[in-house]
Amino acid sequence: MVYAYIQDVPIGEELYSRIIEGLGPQPLEGSLLHLCVRRDDGGLRYIDVWESEAHCARAFEERIHPAVDAAFAGARPGEPTIQHLDVVHAMGSLLVEKDS
Repeated sequence: MVYAYIQDVPIGEELYSRIIEGLGPQPLEGSLLHLCVRRDDGGLRYIDVWESEAHCARAFEERIHPAVDAAFAGARPGEPTIQHLDVVHAMGSLLVEKDS
């Protein structure tokens, strides 16, 4: 079952870039979409869609949390609140990277 959520994070683009670098070039298994957008207050919002909640949990345990911890130099302030989305239907597979 598709698993999706929105998460507002109190970080800027520089720290976000360090996290992404820490993830490495391999795709996260089960990730269908990761969209990062800038909020008006300067923070970032993630919109994530996964094949399943289990895929998401495994990716956080194995790759995402280690990359976040490294970017924060071990002083990560805790997990931001996640707003789970009740997915009715999902389709498409377009992934694009914004040019800097």
